This record gives sequence, structure tokens and C-alpha cells, in this order.
Amino acid sequence: MSDLHSATTRNFSLIRGGPFHRLLRSLGQTSDERHKVITRAVGAVLLCWLPLLLLTFAHGVALGARMQIPFLFDYAVHLRFLVALPILILAESSIDRRWRGLAAEFLRTKLVRQQDLPHFESIILRVTRLRDSFLPEIFMIPIAFAAPLFLGRTEVLMEAATNWHLGLAGMWFRLISAPMFRFLLLRWIWRMCLWTLFVFRVSRLRLHLVATHTDLAAGLGFLSGGQKAYSPIVFAGGAVIAGSVLNAIRYEGQTLSSLKFTMISYGVMAVLILVVPLLVVTPVLVQVKRRALLEYGALVTEHNQLFDTKWVGEHRSREDVILGSPDASSLVDLGGSFAVIRQMGIVPIDKQTLVTLLLAAALPMIPVVLIVTPAYELVHAILKMLG
Repeated sequence: MSDLHSATTRNFSLIRGGPFHRLLRSLGQTSDERHKVITRAVGAVLLCWLPLLLLTFAHGVALGARMQIPFLFDYAVHLRFLVALPILILAESSIDRRWRGLAAEFLRTKLVRQQDLPHFESIILRVTRLRDSFLPEIFMIPIAFAAPLFLGRTEVLMEAATNWHLGLAGMWFRLISAPMFRFLLLRWIWRMCLWTLFVFRVSRLRLHLVATHTDLAAGLGFLSGGQKAYSPIVFAGGAVIAGSVLNAIRYEGQTLSSLKFTMISYGVMAVLILVVPLLVVTPVLVQVKRRALLEYGALVTEHNQLFDTKWVGEHRSREDVILGSPDASSLVDLGGSFAVIRQMGIVPIDKQTLVTLLLAAALPMIPVVLIVTPAYELVHAILKMLG
């Protein structure tokens, strides 16, 4: 059987759509070419960070002992706008390609049958229409501006009298920089919702799932790659948390020990948020596993009974020689298949993806630990682990 071909699937994208994308396209800034992507990232930095630098210098709050947190020593703002913000833009092309490849995998692996291809393409078109709708991104704008009203203070010491957030720089931060960052973050959350909806609807097709598949997910193990693709976004969030933690330690007198729960909680929360969307296929996998256990269980029982009668029971033939007989091999193979079914998971996530996401969340925290921990304590800890 030849591979299924679908122009709709080849053009699948959860990135290239929506009002903001159309605005960028009108400015000629939507190409996936490397220099265009870099241009968008640099443009975002110039819009969100550079005015803060110029305004704080103009008002004398970029440096100086009279400021508790001068702009140039505000770790949170620099990590947010010089590290996390560009990543939210630079990651678009790679994640879009990964999602498009995963959508095509349903066809390449023949999980979607020929007769269900029109239904598969209609799912893509419906999700694409949602991607292009105005309402989601329109709602994101007031949420991006109003977030501090619901979440409280989002910047360490933002309300302190000796903080650089006062004056025009603070106004630019509150009205332009912070809302822009939140808006881009909300768009990524919306995209994950779209991807989850796509996976949910496709999983309700009559997919050709096989419980004995060695990915232990009936053939859907590749979906784990869609969550792993989000590791740059997890890293960006970790950079924001790391900046806030570093500010809290430097300027609020907090300790690394008192903030370790916050750092660990972020890693756990990031993983959970990306694993939960895969639960949409759990009912399907539960049904496949339950049916396979019954069917293969009956097959194994019948096969083992025949094997026992032929080779073990009192009625076995004395003339047959088991050495070289395919019966023993089929016994092992069938038993192995049944063991695979019993090990089959009901969430298509693998350990490699979990480790990747945890590392992405933890990596930004490592410089914080190195900065705030005295050298002799690090050496002592290392020697203690080695000895």
C-alpha cells in the first residue's frame, strides 16, 4: 500500500495564522527564513528592552547607589526581555515544523485509513479556522494588560520607592514591554490548546492502532515529540523564574533554600501542563489495551494449550523433535506480544521527553545556584558527593 498524500497536511500550521500574524505579514515579517526570524526577535527586543535602557539612563536610574535596583542590575527584566522574549519568537519555526511532521506521521504510518483521509483533512481545516479567528487573540490583549490585577505584583520590588520602575521607564514597562511578553506567552498557550484539540479529534477517527506496537502506545508514541518540541518555551519560562529568584535573593534577602520550592514547582508544573494535553487520547488507548488483553489473552491460551498437548502432555508424539521446531519460537513470540500489551501505557509520553522538559526547566536555574552559592560550599558539596 502506498503512502497517503495530502496537500492539506503538508500545509498544516498552527503558527502561520491569526490577526497578529496577518499584521506581521503586512509588514513582510512572516517568513520562516532564518534572517527574517532573527529580525523579528531583534525587533521585539528593540521594542521591549531598548527603550527601558534609554529611559532609565535619561532619568539617572540605570546605575547609581541611590537605587536599590538600578535597571542594569535588574536580573529579572534582562532575562525576560533578552533571553525569554527572543526564544518565544525564535522557537516558532522549529515547533511549527515539528507539529507539521507529526500530523503527517498519521498518514505515513497509515494510522489514518484511506477512507478516513477526508475526515482527517476536515479536522485540519477546522483547527486552522480556529487558528485564524480574531476572538482568541483579541481576548489575549486585555488579559496581557490586566494580568497584574489578578496575579498581584509580577516583578520583584516593583512597587518599591527605590526601584527603576518609576517614571517613564516604568510606564513603558507596564504599557508596552510586559504586555507584549505576556501576549506572546498567551499565544503559545493558545497554540498548545489548538494542538490538543487536533490530537483529540484525530484520536476519535477509526485509527489503525496496534496494541503490540513496541512504542507501548499502540503506535501513538510519536505524539510525545509534540510535547518535547515545547522545551524552548519551557526554558524561556525557566529563565523568567530564574531572574525573579535572583532578584529576590539579591534585593529581598531571601535565600536559595527558601526559594527552592518555587524553582522545583516550576519544573513540575511545566511538565504536568505539557503531559495533560496527551490525556485526550487516554480513553482510546484504554479501549485498545482492554480489547487486546482479551483477544491476545484468548489467543495465547489457545496456543499454549495446543503447545502443551503436542509437546508436554501425555498424548504428545514421541516421534516429533522439538529442537528446530517453529512451535517453541511461536510460543515465545506470542508471549512477548502479550507482555508488550500488558506494558502498554495509556498516555503516549516517554521518559526521554520527560527528562528533556525537566532539563529545559532546570537549566536556567543552574547559573542562579552558581551565582548565589559561595565557591567553598560548591567545592565542599562536590567533594562530599565524590567521597
